[in-house]
Amino acid sequence: MATQEKVVWDGNTAAAQAMRQAKIDVVAAYPITPSTPIVQRYSQFVADGEVKGEFVMVESEHSAMSACVGAAAAGGRVATATSSQGYALMIEVLYQASGMRLPIVMNVVNRALAAPLNIHGDHSDMYLGRDAGWINLCAFSPQEAYDLNFVAFKTAEDLRVRLPVAVNQDGFITSHTTELVFCMDDESAYGFIGDYKPHNPMLDTERPVTYGAQTEGEWHYEHKMRHNHAIVESQKVIEENFADFAKLSGRQYKVVESYKADDADEIIIAIGSVFGTTQIAVDNLRKAGRKVGVVGVRLWRPFPKKELAAALKSAKTIAVLDRSAPLGTTGALYGETAAVIVENGLKATLINYIYGLGGRDATTEHLEAIFNDAQECSKAGKRVKPIMQTVNLRGKPLSFYQ
Repeated sequence: MATQEKVVWDGNTAAAQAMRQAKIDVVAAYPITPSTPIVQRYSQFVADGEVKGEFVMVESEHSAMSACVGAAAAGGRVATATSSQGYALMIEVLYQASGMRLPIVMNVVNRALAAPLNIHGDHSDMYLGRDAGWINLCAFSPQEAYDLNFVAFKTAEDLRVRLPVAVNQDGFITSHTTELVFCMDDESAYGFIGDYKPHNPMLDTERPVTYGAQTEGEWHYEHKMRHNHAIVESQKVIEENFADFAKLSGRQYKVVESYKADDADEIIIAIGSVFGTTQIAVDNLRKAGRKVGVVGVRLWRPFPKKELAAALKSAKTIAVLDRSAPLGTTGALYGETAAVIVENGLKATLINYIYGLGGRDATTEHLEAIFNDAQECSKAGKRVKPIMQTVNLRGKPLSFYQ
């Protein structure tokens, strides 16, 4: 077990400290709110001589990820951080990084996408990169923003995986809120990840290799399906690393987190910091004799289908919360959950809520109202609410797909 110190950190500080302890060779970044403090603090570590790696300040996020690709292909341990429009500007290169199987770690402090311009948090950027071939871990608190960085490096660099990993946290709610965090001593933290072992580095001139070669009809399909196989199978490695991390830190993570859902008639599913707020709503309603629970998705890609189905087995009605505007359909997490219900023969009624866009609050009162909607569906034995509704929206109420 690692020696641990109690500190008060926000999510950005926690991520920056984890990067310091990981002894990264190259961090290339361009600042953008609300992830700026991560790279700002890391650059200070470099300036103060606390880390020996390189910090490369570039002219855009596209250049930042391009520099990360080059450094990772050359054979270094590499990381960066970004948000929102910066993430959007990286998109082309995110596919390059994952297609080349480069184990880059990126902290993504989730923020809304313009227009209209908004610097506050929602999951639009995380959803944008859903199909970019990266493993996506989701932190619900500053402690988790710290811990999941170590799991990210260890998973990305595992030769069974060799894929980039994003560690998502909610902009401002997690990134700028200070909480008690248990920080491991440097030796134990680094020991969990271990020394970086380059695999086919471009700087090994005795064994020349190429990255990003062109493949047309003969081999493109095979590359993409091998990539898909690797990311699906990475869940086993992630769960191994969660187990090993628990032995080191005493903190056990699961790909699907569950709170009082084992016997729940109504369950809310969500990603991010709202998982904690929903736990309070669950406790309030449990005191009134209601059988309710909440399930949090920790692993966005690969999507943990089997584990989510197991967590929902008791539910009569499931309310899925999406923190991104779907713009033409239902929410992405709703769609994933609907597929899990069909694939596993579950009989629960399913409803969808869009919440928290651009940093809009979702309070315990809002969440208890969602549980009340779900209870109405359970009592009727069918859906009696619109398929998709909004939470805390100003003006005339809006709902979709009656």
